[in-house]
Amino acid sequence: MSDPTLVIMAAGVGSRYGGLKQIDQFGPSGETMIDYSAHDAVRAGFGKIVFIIRRDIEQPFKLMIGRNVSQYVDVEYAYQDLTDLPDGHSVPPGREKPWGTGHAILACRDVVKNPFGVVNADDFYGPEAYRVLADKLRKTDPGTDEYCLVAYVLRNTLSDNGAVTRGVCEIENDKLIQVTERHKIEAQNGKARYLENDAWHDLTGDESASMNMWGFTPKIFERLLDRFPAFLEGAAGNGKAEFLIPTLVDDFIQTGDATVHALHTSAQWLGVTYPEDKETVSNGLRNLVEKGMYREEVWDDVARRET
Repeated sequence: MSDPTLVIMAAGVGSRYGGLKQIDQFGPSGETMIDYSAHDAVRAGFGKIVFIIRRDIEQPFKLMIGRNVSQYVDVEYAYQDLTDLPDGHSVPPGREKPWGTGHAILACRDVVKNPFGVVNADDFYGPEAYRVLADKLRKTDPGTDEYCLVAYVLRNTLSDNGAVTRGVCEIENDKLIQVTERHKIEAQNGKARYLENDAWHDLTGDESASMNMWGFTPKIFERLLDRFPAFLEGAAGNGKAEFLIPTLVDDFIQTGDATVHALHTSAQWLGVTYPEDKETVSNGLRNLVEKGMYREEVWDDVARRET
């Protein structure tokens, strides 16, 4: 079977961070978070990387990231556009917020032909996660609705600098049974809790969490196109409604449209939601370099590709 593709969602606005996280530097030699994701993906055997970006960041993104990554792996671009809508639909007046991660995946429907992984541009997932995801995707028939999720231990995904949103997963026999978006999750005395309906609800911290590291086949494009019109109709008048992957995957599971295999990692996730997270992430990456997991310059152990 062909090598899988990695799709990196890099079209986000980063409103809470206060800038373009996609091109900010976190590694000891000025690496972006995407440098680590792309490096780990190449080492794991992904054969192509597709960046989903916005047109307004195309020039700085290609200059800061794409030009470097393309030295080591084939790179293509897809563009998430607010106006990329089904026939008969238009952008509501005043809508500026992107349509969400499900819409981002639709943006690459013309350039992705193999089973593919999906990750956020501003998250560090770790090499183990890319290895298990690539191994699973290589064994996946591209004509099926057999998907997968790399599940993290919830407590390994929380920020010290504020509440976060996570997809909390119910898993049985390594199959994803349900994923529920929980908002305003925060660490609490070694455990966790989330706020809902003005009340706090306790979590153990041992729950499985989705960090938007998914594995799909091209069949998902059909599923998303089927559901997008109904979402748009239901979102009329709601300028913040989003077509989100965890919600959609949960719907696929409940309707029997897809089977989602759960892959597990005990890795420590690193990510930037708030400006204060930058120091934590930079220190975490420096620690991994000191442990020998990465070179001082992350790409030093990957051969440049022939062009």
